[in-house]
Amino acid sequence: MQLRKWLVAVPLALTMLTGCSLLEKLVYRIDINQGNYVEQSAVNQLKFGMTKEQVRFVLGSPMLIENGYPNTWYYIYYHTEGHNAPIQKNLFADFNDQGRLVKITGDFPASSDFFEGIN
Repeated sequence: MQLRKWLVAVPLALTMLTGCSLLEKLVYRIDINQGNYVEQSAVNQLKFGMTKEQVRFVLGSPMLIENGYPNTWYYIYYHTEGHNAPIQKNLFADFNDQGRLVKITGDFPASSDFFEGIN
């Protein structure tokens, strides 16, 4: 009878000492993807002077276009894999007043031939 009490009490005490972190790791969490998934190969297709329609064709619709700044498009990708820390990747496309691409910034570098114009 005394052994049964210990068999119940010891795991219960260990759970209380470690908190819920041990139980949290045992629970399955799905991977969560949000936003625009952008690959470097797509960014390499961008060229100085492309129209907004051409950029939308290459990268897809942006995640955000602010009302006050319609010439800046935000491509934001947020990925959480299970219990791992989330990863965020950003790409910002800036257009001039005529709607032509002039600059890209963020986590993806522009290709070396970005300024060579459109084919």
